[in-house]
Amino acid sequence: MDVNGAAPRIDSHGSQEAAQTACEVVALLEVLWERGRDAVSPAPVSTSQLRVLHVLERGDGINLSALCRALGAAPSSASRLCDRLQALGFIERVPSEVNRRERHVRLTGEGAAYLAGLRVRREEALLVAIDAMPPAARRALAEGLRGFRQAVSATAPELDGAPVDRSTRSA
Repeated sequence: MDVNGAAPRIDSHGSQEAAQTACEVVALLEVLWERGRDAVSPAPVSTSQLRVLHVLERGDGINLSALCRALGAAPSSASRLCDRLQALGFIERVPSEVNRRERHVRLTGEGAAYLAGLRVRREEALLVAIDAMPPAARRALAEGLRGFRQAVSATAPELDGAPVDRSTRSA
């Protein structure tokens, strides 16, 4: 809302075109990253399980209720996801130090290593595609993505803590 209480005016054509392009790129990334996922692990995690790992990475040691809220999932669904991830050795359930009846869910070293390896493989796949772009297009992409990240931070501050792995980038 602006100072007069009206909804902000959006350049509907330019914004809509950019949003459609972003959706297309996200779909391409999902396909690109899915192709390499089977070679990563004998039992690759599903998209839902990957969301659990990302939530735990940001809020390690949370209880099942907090995990359900973060996922927007029912306790039974979240519990089944955790069962599968625990069987893979990616998470562990530990008793709460505050409440003996409550258990916290934590990412294991193996789970953290899986996420780190996944990020490396994803970045490698991106580098192949980005290296094929002309230099001016690469610069425009980098500038546009920085602007997008700033806009997301401004409009969805709850995502500001999302993990950003810069360990593979040079200074």
